[in-house]
Amino acid sequence: MHSPHDPYVRVRGAREHNLKDVRVDIPRDSLTVFTGVSGSGKSSLAFGTIYAEAQRRYFESVAPYARRLIHQVGAPAVGEITGLPPAVSLEQRRSAPGARSSVGTVTTLSNSLRMLFSRAGDYPPGAERLDSDSFSPNTAVGACPECHGLGRIHRTNEELLVPDPSLSIREGAIAAWPGAWQGKNLRDVLDALGHDVDRPWRELDPKDREWILFTDEQPVVTVHPVRDAGRIQRPYQGTYMSARRYVLHTFADTKSRSLRTKAERFLTSVPCPVCGGSRLRAEAMAVTFAGRTIAELAGLPLSVLAAVLSGAEADGAGAGGEETARVLTADLLARIGTVTELGLGYLSLDRTAPTLSSGELQRLRLATQLRSGLFGVVYVLDEPSAGLHPADTEALLGVLGRLKEAGNSVFVVEHQMDVVRRADWLVDVGPLAGEHGGRVLHSGPPEGLTQVPESATRRFLFPEDGRGTAPVREPRTPSGWIRLTGVERHNVRGVDAAFPLGVFTAVTGVSGSGKSTLVGQVLAGVLADRQSGEEATGASERFCASVTGLEAVDRLVQVDQKPIGRTPRSNLATYTGLFDAVRKLFARTEKARERGYGAGRFSFNVSGGRCETCQGEGFVSVELLFLPSTYAPCPDCHGARYNPETLDVTLDGLTIAQVLDLTVESAASFFAGTPAAERALRTLLDVGLGYLRLGQPATELSGGEAQRIKLAAELQRTRRGHTLYLLDEPTTGLHPADVEVLMRQLHALVDGGSTVVVVEHDMAVVAGADHVIDLGPEGGDRGGRIVAAGTPAEVARDAGSRTAPYLAKALGG
Repeated sequence: MHSPHDPYVRVRGAREHNLKDVRVDIPRDSLTVFTGVSGSGKSSLAFGTIYAEAQRRYFESVAPYARRLIHQVGAPAVGEITGLPPAVSLEQRRSAPGARSSVGTVTTLSNSLRMLFSRAGDYPPGAERLDSDSFSPNTAVGACPECHGLGRIHRTNEELLVPDPSLSIREGAIAAWPGAWQGKNLRDVLDALGHDVDRPWRELDPKDREWILFTDEQPVVTVHPVRDAGRIQRPYQGTYMSARRYVLHTFADTKSRSLRTKAERFLTSVPCPVCGGSRLRAEAMAVTFAGRTIAELAGLPLSVLAAVLSGAEADGAGAGGEETARVLTADLLARIGTVTELGLGYLSLDRTAPTLSSGELQRLRLATQLRSGLFGVVYVLDEPSAGLHPADTEALLGVLGRLKEAGNSVFVVEHQMDVVRRADWLVDVGPLAGEHGGRVLHSGPPEGLTQVPESATRRFLFPEDGRGTAPVREPRTPSGWIRLTGVERHNVRGVDAAFPLGVFTAVTGVSGSGKSTLVGQVLAGVLADRQSGEEATGASERFCASVTGLEAVDRLVQVDQKPIGRTPRSNLATYTGLFDAVRKLFARTEKARERGYGAGRFSFNVSGGRCETCQGEGFVSVELLFLPSTYAPCPDCHGARYNPETLDVTLDGLTIAQVLDLTVESAASFFAGTPAAERALRTLLDVGLGYLRLGQPATELSGGEAQRIKLAAELQRTRRGHTLYLLDEPTTGLHPADVEVLMRQLHALVDGGSTVVVVEHDMAVVAGADHVIDLGPEGGDRGGRIVAAGTPAEVARDAGSRTAPYLAKALGG
């Protein structure tokens, strides 16, 4: 029996996912790092077992009715955990925040600033005191009625909607209209309304042109389509929508990125004429503090805002009572201090969240947690260094240290070796992924890992133990260049950038320096326009003054970390096309042919072969009175997804359900000699995903796994011309051993004649590049410039680069 004051969290019999009856003791009040290759089981131990059990125990103390309002995880597969305090989870969130989300809302600093204006602001004589909601652009009482709190309005004009007035409507004069049937329908509706669709646009009556493009009317008319040869087309009721209405509707409501991008080309964005871009009603804008409106203060960099508030505090500013102003100002300054400590003082409260990098968002959430004042809890963090430049990691380590000093335990799942070296305690899980992992190889001080030869982490944590300094590779010679001049996007302003072709380029810089903007938006945008044949009206015109060298690129492949599917029905096998080959193999078996089963019979997404009780999901939702809904294996198929008749058919002794349960590694052996399946499985193995199950739902995959699945799907395609691959932080979530595997594949693409451009913080990857572009020198308004460019050795010698010392170290300097 352990003492209630036991200084250790003791885990006994952990069997979650691939964990093999794990037994481990972890000290409290320490910084503990969990390491291991991707899929080894470290997250299953830290999150799936320790955090899940802490959460389950907390929920047991909550009233049953209240529990149904909270998302709960199930009880973990573990024998016993003792010495476990309450836990707080800080997992990575890869979902894109909305346009109304900002630095102020993420950190809750906006709430404090609104309260300051409400209680201690200077009001005009006779003005009624406003509550804090009246200073928020996200509430009905605060938002400007014209722009609904967005600060900008979108407009269009005839020149944008009809770029070539010599064309007739039938010839496509209204470029903003949709293509295919929808565009033909609008043309036919206009024809039925009596408008001449065959005269050149410029010859139409100006009043008619105005109505066609800008009317808010939506008349309904009977359309009699022109009969095509051999086709009978019946009359139908068609509704007209003006070009402006269609563009605004598409821009605001479509879920399609390509449609939204196309609609954006026909719009101009201007500050709202009513609120001037402040997003607020006039009543709120009439209130000031320290002589400034709330919009003016929200637009200042946080470091400047802190100076203004400090000055106001010293001067006793605020008409609502000096004590109220003092208390609220002191609270704001303390909260801003934690954000600036993490190197984010250049951000303003009104900076919208979608324009922030993942590293900036991660640190904002950490800063908010630091101010919570909790102690005696376990913080469980999922790769907090993900998306951080080595220089930013120093600030992160300081924050983790402060969380520990405040009397908390900090458990971190991490791959960044600089963070691992600073740990008090190290739990290394492995040795490999999936069924070849799930064991604790070492639990103790980091230096003890030197005695564990089977650890994949050891040689990276102690490079002198065998890895040594990686040999400097001779940089490849570029076959050409893409040159962008006068780039203007977000904080990248007036920049000339050159990307070499036929080589491996790494784009580096501190968080928020403009890397993703330059590569993911500008370079990707001009290449996408080139592929769609819309260069003249696309990103090349919107983002930069001129572009040269695009003719050398035949294809653009952008590989990001967005999910490969939003539902459990999407999985690794369906995304890569492997499942099509597998279903055809089952359809060719003797029993399937006897019964007349085609390949469709073996799909769990259509009726016929699937279990209809769960409709191919494998589980059913169970509604519980006063408790949250829970999921249980389907009572008929027991999770197999298929009906008994389909499961009668086997391929070399395995049913279709059993094949979906195979790991990629096992499937590669099972399908050896089957070319249709071998190629997809080999590429998945090549990118280090041998531990994943073929039927593993997309919703269970990390961003890094999703990115590598996309890369594997691309690698199995036949090469077509010169391809440019753009990858945004491809090593995020990868153990250094997995990074080596991934880099071999990317360098093989370059050796095959392609171009690879990566945004990257891993200095080992940057050191192995042919060309480096370093942005900075800082983030936000103090960044957005190319500080250094050249070979890794040249950039490592640049005195003005924040990356240089870390790159020099990776090169062995």
